[in-house]
Amino acid sequence: MITTAQLFKAISDQNRIRILNMLKERILCVCEIRTILGLANSTVSQHLRILKENGFIEESKDGKWVNYSLNIKSSDYRIIELLSLIPTFIKEEEEKIFQTDLRRINKIDRNIICGIS
Repeated sequence: MITTAQLFKAISDQNRIRILNMLKERILCVCEIRTILGLANSTVSQHLRILKENGFIEESKDGKWVNYSLNIKSSDYRIIELLSLIPTFIKEEEEKIFQTDLRRINKIDRNIICGIS
């Protein structure tokens, strides 16, 4: 059982909130998230692990990629509530960062950044 404290701890990091915000836009792989956040693969993987273990995201295999998406069908009502409430706590300066992330999502090509042709 995941405690309420664990849920809040999982979303207490700005990069994890950025990841959740990006996944509202579309499904992404580690390479895409890494490119947008400018972090190492291992760091992004750690953030994704925490979000997944706490029920915020799901992963699915698609050929060579592992895709990550929001867990919008969670059976835990707290996940759905927290995901819907996050935007209400975003400050103006954070919103600018999130908007930049979303613009970058629309410009990246996973085939190029992941080195797969």
